[in-house]
Amino acid sequence: MSRVTAAAFKLVELALVLLMAGMALMVFVNVVLRYGFNSGITWSEEMSRYFFVWLTFIGAVITFHENSHVGVETLVRMFGRRGRVICMLLSNVIILLCAIVFFHGTWVQHPINASMKAAVIDLSMIWVYGIGYVSGGGIAIIAAIRILRILLGKITEEEIARFAGEYADWPAVEQGKERN
Repeated sequence: MSRVTAAAFKLVELALVLLMAGMALMVFVNVVLRYGFNSGITWSEEMSRYFFVWLTFIGAVITFHENSHVGVETLVRMFGRRGRVICMLLSNVIILLCAIVFFHGTWVQHPINASMKAAVIDLSMIWVYGIGYVSGGGIAIIAAIRILRILLGKITEEEIARFAGEYADWPAVEQGKERN
């Protein structure tokens, strides 16, 4: 992974931390105000909900990038290198297609969401539902790069091991003691 890509993902992770901190702070302050002072900040409940949506969808991109998404590792581990690479290719093709559909759906819904306003903060709803551009686009780019790397034969043994869920076994794989 290049330094630019690593730096970009570190910035995205920082954004996730800030969203989580903002969400926790808004909820905490609102709880204290409601139970301690019988008042509250009306916009914080809505914004914390939107922060949660953004946190979830941006986190999905990071999770996919790190191969931490849900997989059928038990099945993949039964295959040798060639079978694992084929499973990795098929998996990424399916994910790419789903990400394209998700991005396209966001595009189709854009005019409707841009014309609607949030109930309390009067924010255009495209700022909420537009996260589909970031999530669908990010996952599609990552999947397309992986597919290209697989087809060009540039996939590493470490990536194949991570795909098969062999995180703890990687040093053994590196030393040529790969499990069957």
